Parts: sequence; C-alpha cells; structure tokens
Amino acid sequence: MHLRVFIAIDVEDPLLVRELDKVKDLIVSTGVPMKPVESHNYHITLRFIGEVDRGLVDEIVETVLKPLDVWKFRIHFKGLDAFPGPYRPRVVWVGVDEGAEELTTLWSRIEKGLRRLGVKPDSKGFEPHLTIARVKGTRNLRALVRLIEQYSDYDFGWMKVESIRLKKSTLTRSGPIYETLYEVKTL
Repeated sequence: MHLRVFIAIDVEDPLLVRELDKVKDLIVSTGVPMKPVESHNYHITLRFIGEVDRGLVDEIVETVLKPLDVWKFRIHFKGLDAFPGPYRPRVVWVGVDEGAEELTTLWSRIEKGLRRLGVKPDSKGFEPHLTIARVKGTRNLRALVRLIEQYSDYDFGWMKVESIRLKKSTLTRSGPIYETLYEVKTL
C-alpha cells in the first residue's frame, strides 16, 4: 500500500489564521483563476516526500522523526511573495521572517535522515514559506501582482512551534485531505 506523505508544521493559531484568511480573500477577489489553500490546511512543508510504501513510512517515523529533538521556537510570518517570482506567480506564499533559521536546520536534519533511508534528495532545496494559493491561469494577473507588491512587507503575525507532523495527503476533486500519521512534540 502506498501513501502520499509530507512532513510539516501546521498553522493553527486562530489570530494568525484570521490574518492569513484576510489576505487570502483579497487574493481571491482579484479574479485570477486559482486554488486557494483551505484555512484548516495552512502549514509549512518541511519536506514533501511523495508516494511511498507503508513500510517506508514506518521507517521514517522510527529513524527520522522519533530521534528528532526540537526545542520550542517562534515563527514570524511576514510578506507576500510568489514562486517562481512576483511577476509570474504560480504559487502565492507568505514568507517566514524570524524562525527561518530554525526551520532550515530542521529541514537539513530531516533531509539527512531521509537520505539514509534512500529517499531522493529534494532538488529544490528549502525556502521557508506558507502556500496560500496556487495560480491556475493569467486572467487579471496584474491585479494579483499589484497585491503581492502591496503586501510584500505585511506583518501576518507570530506562532509557537509546538509540534512537527508526518502528514498523509489524499487528493480529492474538492482539494487535498490531510491526516496526521505521527507527531513530534517540541521540548
């Protein structure tokens, strides 16, 4: 049996979710064809792993996640941007100001553990961010570009990192359904 999995930090702070929703609603109101991320699915992906055998999922828990000692830290979400760039947005995201160094260290430790298990390295590297929408077309793109510029330094707020989760992603017509398979609590 194969599972589609990733390792992430969920964003559940109600004040932060409200700020993210406010800006997401403005993004949607531009009329650009897109798939916004559902509020209950906000997260920072530390590592997308993809479709793997159930046995490998168990190995990831045992050899990568269980030994992962992580001290509590805070993340400051600041600024709106896009991949591959603000003038050709495909993925609209919120940046991480403070906490980016801790996230990068975590990513590096997870990446090393996965490599030991034979998981291919992540060729894209790691840019700490929270995806807010995926752009599906170019209609009204100028309005979205203006909004990204306008909110490039916007302060979304802070959150405490209290856990790292191994998530299962089930793709459906109405969007992905995420389920936590394993959780590492911060110290």
